Amino acid sequence: MSTTFNPPTRVLMGPGPSDAHPRVLQAMARPLIGHLDPEFIRLMDEVKQMIQDTLYTSNHLTFVVSAPGSAGMETCLVNLLEPGDECIICINGVFGTRMADIASRCGATVHKIETEWGKITEPDQVRAALKVCPKPKLLALVHAETSTGALQPIREISDLVHEAGSLLVVDAVTSYGGVRLHMDEWGIDALYSGSQKCLSAPPGLSPVSFSPAAVKALENRKTKVQSWFLDLTMVKNYWEGSRRAYHHTAPVSAIYALHEALALVIEEGIEHRWDRHHEVHLLLKGQLESLGFRYLVEEDYRLPNLNSVFLPEGVDEAVLRQRLLHEYNIEVGGGLGAFAGKIWRIGLMGESCTPNHVHMLTGALRALLP
Repeated sequence: MSTTFNPPTRVLMGPGPSDAHPRVLQAMARPLIGHLDPEFIRLMDEVKQMIQDTLYTSNHLTFVVSAPGSAGMETCLVNLLEPGDECIICINGVFGTRMADIASRCGATVHKIETEWGKITEPDQVRAALKVCPKPKLLALVHAETSTGALQPIREISDLVHEAGSLLVVDAVTSYGGVRLHMDEWGIDALYSGSQKCLSAPPGLSPVSFSPAAVKALENRKTKVQSWFLDLTMVKNYWEGSRRAYHHTAPVSAIYALHEALALVIEEGIEHRWDRHHEVHLLLKGQLESLGFRYLVEEDYRLPNLNSVFLPEGVDEAVLRQRLLHEYNIEVGGGLGAFAGKIWRIGLMGESCTPNHVHMLTGALRALLP
């Protein structure tokens, strides 16, 4: 048995993780310090500020959950929902389904808006749901549905939610850093993301942010948060204030890496980064369509950083995907749920979003396709 592990060098073009910049990989090799060391506290403050800047938010309660995006999802829902609350969950793919499951585990009554996979939730569907449940505690939706590549418009739905006196919770795991996202301007009350997609940091961390209205809902809870580890009444004391209270041992090296990844985003400029993702998507789109691929999502609601496509007629997607991996070291994702075995999910995220990545992929496809 080998005593060391040397992973192959892959070109990561699936739904995540994405390629990491050498500076991010080098950051993880820096010396460990304690998770309450004054220098680490300073680093945490810088991470918080960079997340606020790139989400366009002034939310004081902005921090990083020491676990992946699914834990960010749980953090938002278990802190805001109590037994007996009513909520509306928009479902148009895998991750809306997951939100509904978590909300029901909180003891909430879940009203579902179910939409065909690959489509978006329309404002009229929200209006109809608010007639059935006129004052939900919250409405939750997925901004960028990773299972389908659909990009959900938010502004109009946000207005409807706030007119009802409710909170808006948004899954931004695949959108943060890759497409336009303005947390405060759009009226988002709780948002969670992941480190491994358009931020191009290692998997395992979830940036989250809560508006003052969401914090007030947390403070007015009548019951304890069902999760000890994700209970923000305790976690926030580790991430804010002049005297930090021990809560858990933070993944120090992973936060080094996220700090470096966020620094790269700041250096590029978040709006330039959005533009880059769109431009490289258009390049990929033209080349894929010339090879006979078809997009799942209609153009107006298509994620530039997660391209869900049907393969040319008669091509076995799993065989071609495995050949790409083993012969060209290029990873793309297969379909999930209803689209398993039917589509590919091609990621153009962060460091994996370059013209060179597009040319490597489509060059390999030209060689492999019959």
